Amino acid sequence: MKINEIGEFGLIGRIAAGFRDLIPTGWEGIGDDCAVIPWRDGESLLVTTDLLVEDIHFLRDRISAYDLGYKALAVNLSDVAAMGGKPTATFLSLGLPTDSGVGVEWCDAFFEGYRSFGVPLLGGDTTSSKSGIVVNITVLGLASNDCIKRRDAARPGDRIAVTGPLGDSAAGLQALLNNLPSTPEIAALIEAHHRPQPHLTEGEWLGRQGSVHAMMDVSDGVASDLRHILRASSVGATVDLGQLPVSPLLQDTAAQYGWDARELALTGGEDYVLLLTVGPEAADDLQRRFEAEFSRPLYWIGECTASGTPEIAYRDPNGEQNPTNYRGFNHF
Repeated sequence: MKINEIGEFGLIGRIAAGFRDLIPTGWEGIGDDCAVIPWRDGESLLVTTDLLVEDIHFLRDRISAYDLGYKALAVNLSDVAAMGGKPTATFLSLGLPTDSGVGVEWCDAFFEGYRSFGVPLLGGDTTSSKSGIVVNITVLGLASNDCIKRRDAARPGDRIAVTGPLGDSAAGLQALLNNLPSTPEIAALIEAHHRPQPHLTEGEWLGRQGSVHAMMDVSDGVASDLRHILRASSVGATVDLGQLPVSPLLQDTAAQYGWDARELALTGGEDYVLLLTVGPEAADDLQRRFEAEFSRPLYWIGECTASGTPEIAYRDPNGEQNPTNYRGFNHF
């Protein structure tokens, strides 16, 4: 059987099943954005790791060394934010080709970008690579036990929200792949793709809110990532297509180039905003306090349903059901 026949999460499921009996009592392994390890009284260590491979996750000739260092760490820090924690340390393993395009100056710029978030680098490994640049990062974080958010806590009736606009990163990737002319608008979309802003402060704040039930970050697109919450929580969902937060920049650029802004928002991924479910009785109060704290709204995009199947029903702006089966990014 080929891996692409079972997909990324089928493969992960097989791996997890083989190690479940080795996980110590009280530890949490595969299944959330981070592993959770008991640390001190009332506090746990959060651990996440992520891999970026040249020509799969980035194109070397289209991203600067600085931006690659920045993005490689940003996507890992976002996992800690998604669990309600605070990043405290990082480890980096780096495979580098020996061709003339990657020298000492390239490395200096990469690490300058990596330093952007002020999180310490405590160690790692380096090696040569015969097949392009390979970046692997592990991030450690800390969180109070009563603030940790997981994917399996969504409940029927919960309202579903994201903490920022969707689709700008995917549009930036489209601009890169299609070699679109450099304009201020295209440059802004490419920057959204190369320099995503992990919602670190927002994640810590939402972690302290008891009305927030499930949470994760948007890395593979809402259409894919929301299904992880639904599957873990044994609920379904309805998403209002007319409520998806799409920036004016994306709307205008999509209209200019004939892109489907709604599809980019749902399936493009790499936005690294937070996706969360909230008890309906507390949604208005949370919205008010979030906006007071961060000077922007939470964006409500749907609600969880009692359906036991982890599928998403899409509702058009006119209230009618949309039959499209949107799917996010699949690594295999």
